[in-house]
Amino acid sequence: MFLRGAGMTLYISIIGTIMGAIIGLLIGSIRTIPMPERGFKRVILKIVNAFLAIYVEFFRGTPMIVQSMVIYYGSLMALNIDMDRTFAALFIVSINTGAYTAEIVRGGIISIDKGQFEAAHAIGMNHTKTMFHVILPQVVRNILPAIGNEFVINIKDTSVLNVISVTELFFQASSIAGNNFRYFEVYFVVCILYLIMTLTVTRILRYIEKKMDGPDNFVVIPGNQMQVLKPGDM
Repeated sequence: MFLRGAGMTLYISIIGTIMGAIIGLLIGSIRTIPMPERGFKRVILKIVNAFLAIYVEFFRGTPMIVQSMVIYYGSLMALNIDMDRTFAALFIVSINTGAYTAEIVRGGIISIDKGQFEAAHAIGMNHTKTMFHVILPQVVRNILPAIGNEFVINIKDTSVLNVISVTELFFQASSIAGNNFRYFEVYFVVCILYLIMTLTVTRILRYIEKKMDGPDNFVVIPGNQMQVLKPGDM
């Protein structure tokens, strides 16, 4: 039961973080589109930005446990939609993570020097091409630690999904403790499992960050090419 619960926790956290990152990249990119001075496009962009701002503020300003109750039980009572619990969990974690990631992405885009936008536009690139080919590759690298932090938070926050009876680690632990009344031993094991998962994820993400950074030692040679210095070259 512990292993099944840990597996469900990782499954929800991984899928929810990936989907949330995609949502955040889309929303962050849209919210940084330059506002036209006038015209129909300006009206549409203002409406879209207002809707996205409401989405971000709502999901950042309310606890995930309350969102879970509202979305799962509210959809059943108000819309007569009986959602699968696992699907509901993935949906809740994804849109919650998306709201936080959207602000992370927006901050990452704003932090890029405006000269890079101007240079891209000067060679004929429109806003979309500038974002995909120049800005977002830098943003993804810069925000990777923050995305990793969201991943770690999601691993722990999946415990609130027990309120809609998702069989993640905390729910399984509650079932075990309720059967044998050995609360200390059960929840101590749960602490160790959460710690193992978060430490493993942290180490993996740091390895990925190091790989994305590239080699520490290189020299510039004629032709604007970089040559990596191997041990013993210096």
